[in-house]
Amino acid sequence: MVQTLAVFNTLSTAEEYLEFFELPYDAKVVSVNRLHILKKFSQFVQEIDQEGTASELERLGQYKIALQNAYNLFLTSNSVEQKLFKVFKDKPGNVVMLSEIS
Repeated sequence: MVQTLAVFNTLSTAEEYLEFFELPYDAKVVSVNRLHILKKFSQFVQEIDQEGTASELERLGQYKIALQNAYNLFLTSNSVEQKLFKVFKDKPGNVVMLSEIS
């Protein structure tokens, strides 16, 4: 597959991104953590884009490293520990924690 930003911008699944960058991956890890890998990768991509890297080739290289880092994060961690989504960050208003009962 030709690696260009135009092709990159057409991708949508974790597997497509991993295959685009020819990164090895465990399908079971991706299956369980798909959305979290994509969310973390998206955060990394936003940081890279804010830096304003000059060439397309450099950006794609940085994106590849970012995807590898996002994937690797979920080899040793899980979605609850990473708290990437609002649902993991917010404490429900109708729950009393045992530690709060005296």
